[in-house]
Order: sequence, then C-alpha cells, then structure tokens
Amino acid sequence: MPTTVHGFDWPDRFIVGTVGEPGQRTFYLQARAGTEITSVSLEKEQSAALAERLEEVLDSLMAEDGNPFSVPAITPDGLVDNDPLDQPVVEQFRAGMMSLGWDPSTAQIVIEAFPMPVVDDEAVDADEADPTEVFVVRIPVGAARAFAKRTREIVESGRPICTLCEVPMDPGHVCTLPDDFQ
Repeated sequence: MPTTVHGFDWPDRFIVGTVGEPGQRTFYLQARAGTEITSVSLEKEQSAALAERLEEVLDSLMAEDGNPFSVPAITPDGLVDNDPLDQPVVEQFRAGMMSLGWDPSTAQIVIEAFPMPVVDDEAVDADEADPTEVFVVRIPVGAARAFAKRTREIVESGRPICTLCEVPMDPGHVCTLPDDFQ
C-alpha cells in the first residue's frame, strides 16, 4: 500500500499548540495551507525535543561563515504567532518517529512525523512496520526560528514544577519528598 503524504511546502502556518488544561493537555503539530489543515498529535516531550533540536540546527547554520542562509538569531517580529490552533482540530494520527532535516537547495527546514505503528491495538517498534502515512512540512529559516520559540513557550506554559519534589503541581499538590531529603 502506498504511503499517504500530508505535505506542506511553505505553509501559511505551522505551529505546535495544545487542547486542554495544563496536566491534561494534548499537543498537536498543525500545518495550514489555504483551507487545508492537518493536525498530528504528539507528546509534550517530543515537542520539547523538536524545538531544542531545531534551535541547534538553526544555530549551526547561522554559524557558517557569513551566515549564507540568513538565519535570524531571534524570531523576526512579523513571524510571531500566538494564536490558538485552527479549528476544528482533527487528529490525523499520533506521531511516533520524527525526523528533522535541512534542504540547502531550497534553504528550508524539513520536519517529518510518522504515525505510531499499531499492530493488534498494541504499539510496536517503528522499525517493524512500514508507515502508511507521513506528515512533511518544509519551512524557511525565519519561520523555523518562530516555530521553535513558540514551541518552547507552549511546553513551558504547563503546570509549575515543585521545587522540593520536582513533580508537576496540580491544585492541592501534596509534596512527596524523596527518602534522602533532609
């Protein structure tokens, strides 16, 4: 069966956003081009790792002699996007494996997300199954810098971390201190 590609070259919008309250949030990668919207759910940790790795790639490209790809050091003002996810949010699939790349021929960052493989209602190792679909987004470096900044802010906007037990605090948090705490 051929792989279905949900592809976005130079999308109008590409963001990470959430649905739900801190502690109960679902994270989504969402791309929009015209009226076409694709949303892929992912874990908070995947969002954080993607933003971190993206910043590393951008910083590495920026450090090349003369910054030949004009990578901005900070998010350009015109690219700041603090709006919520486009509605309706319809999950295309839950992301399993993701990849991040650089296409020097178009000076674009390439982000791919593959579905979490499921066999008989159980998740399996991504290497064991061929993906039936893939989400591919290609964005310029300025949009990539804006994406990474927004993603970090979304991830950090969750529940505060208890300074004693280092566990996210829900309302009515009762701290359970480690045995070696004195």
